[in-house]
Amino acid sequence: MSEVRLAVEPRTEFGKGAARRTRRAGKIPAVLYGHGSDPRHLSLPALEFARVVRQHGLNAVLTLEVGGGDKELALTKTVTTHPLKNYIEHVDLLLVRRGEKVTVEIPIILTGEAANGTLVNQDLSTLLIEVEALHIPDQVEVSIEEAEVGTQILASQVTLPPGSVLATDPEALVVAVNAAPTAEQLEAESDAEGAGIVEDAPDSETAENGSAEG
Repeated sequence: MSEVRLAVEPRTEFGKGAARRTRRAGKIPAVLYGHGSDPRHLSLPALEFARVVRQHGLNAVLTLEVGGGDKELALTKTVTTHPLKNYIEHVDLLLVRRGEKVTVEIPIILTGEAANGTLVNQDLSTLLIEVEALHIPDQVEVSIEEAEVGTQILASQVTLPPGSVLATDPEALVVAVNAAPTAEQLEAESDAEGAGIVEDAPDSETAENGSAEG
């Protein structure tokens, strides 16, 4: 995982009004905390931070240049986005040290093609691992090349980069290779769904007449 430099500024105003003013200025309100230190309130450049997340993901190690002075290493802990407008409202950053181990989620990428007539189900899309902060891998790859029906790959069977330790349940299922349904099975399933359609209830007038006759 690459290390990314980001120029940030200390933030001295707080509250919803101050946060709105920060965002109008093209910045994102953020808090940096960790290692028992007092939280530091910062503003991040919105466009640059969004570009970092887009290109490197949330596991990018940020070298924060605070006000052109202090430099701190940090990981993005949480990103809060507006539920409708989809812009970043707030960011929590976690202070890290060189050589320190952190627990992070990394994506699982399947490679290769399973055997003909199979259906691949990926149950896990990420793995939780413990790794040195400056050596977080971008992803882990799991090969399903020519995998036959019945193949199962557990979290403990995924090859991790050197220095990484699995934090996900070792027995968690990552991938299962099943038999692909045949055309006849799909047709039968479709017929079964059609057979389950409930007929329309009688209209109210008919229902009333029937009731009166009774």
